[in-house]
Amino acid sequence: MLSNAIINITNLRLRTFIGFNPEEMEKQQDVVINIEIQYPANKAFADDVDQALNYKTITKEIIKHVEDGRFLLLEKLVSDVLDICTTHPWTVYAKVTIDKPHALRFADSVSLSLEWKKDI
Repeated sequence: MLSNAIINITNLRLRTFIGFNPEEMEKQQDVVINIEIQYPANKAFADDVDQALNYKTITKEIIKHVEDGRFLLLEKLVSDVLDICTTHPWTVYAKVTIDKPHALRFADSVSLSLEWKKDI
């Protein structure tokens, strides 16, 4: 039995409006996005572009959504990115973690993760 092909998008660095404090609503902040998407490995073996899960298309959609958006909560941003990752019909599992650097004075970042698994 074949296992899943795993795509990892690592440390996608974007800027967006995130937070509900007045200064957060006026100035964009850095976010760092890490994504894992799994789909059936046999789809990856065809060496046919039309038979591949196109991570570049997914990433472009995420970039547009994040950079054009305004989010009060990290939970909403992570949920939206996860939704984008799960729209392809081949996706069987996805996990998104987004870090908000400098959110806390004495921490490198605050992050939130959500994952999704297709019901079979």
